[in-house]
Amino acid sequence: MTLTVVLLLAFSIVLDVIGQLCFKLGVDRLPQLDGGFSLRAFWGQVFNAPLLWAGVGAYVVEFFVWLEALSRAPLSLLFPLAALAYCLVVLAGRVVLKERVSPRRWLGTLVITLGVMLVAIAGSQA
Repeated sequence: MTLTVVLLLAFSIVLDVIGQLCFKLGVDRLPQLDGGFSLRAFWGQVFNAPLLWAGVGAYVVEFFVWLEALSRAPLSLLFPLAALAYCLVVLAGRVVLKERVSPRRWLGTLVITLGVMLVAIAGSQA
């Protein structure tokens, strides 16, 4: 895997994490709806939430970065490595959002990370 592919993949993962954080922060900051939940009012709030649009923007940029990475490396290598985004989202949830992460969830995150490392090592030898 070339340095360019590594950088593209890293940028894609970072954008994915940023997008997820923006979505969570954006939804959490939506005001309570008066008179109970209304789908129409909820979607009105969603379309007027800057953080949600920032998340969409991060995903749009990520889409093009991902396409560039795919043009340079096999999907069977890139997609498992992109799973690192799951690990970083858990870490960002803990650090940025102050979420509680159970030991079982940390263990699952570690297992995913080890699997990603195995794929990366096998991919570099192919």
